[in-house]
Amino acid sequence: MDKVTLIGTVAAILTTISFFPQVYKIYRTKHVHDLSLPMYIIFSTGVFLWFVYGLTIRSMPVILANGITFVSCLYILAMIIKYK
Repeated sequence: MDKVTLIGTVAAILTTISFFPQVYKIYRTKHVHDLSLPMYIIFSTGVFLWFVYGLTIRSMPVILANGITFVSCLYILAMIIKYK
């Protein structure tokens, strides 16, 4: 793995796992009142488009990171709608 791919992979891992504490906290507390629905809608759309872009350029780090992040965002969106 070259240095550029390694940097991209590490960045993808870090940005993807950064959502896990929020997902866990929502799962545990069901508290979403301080989260912004419009922000998560816009962010989820952007992440989905990055996922499509990753598929287009066949970049596994972009595909995996944004696919996993998109699923996390969808969970958060669903919980915001359910509990707000």
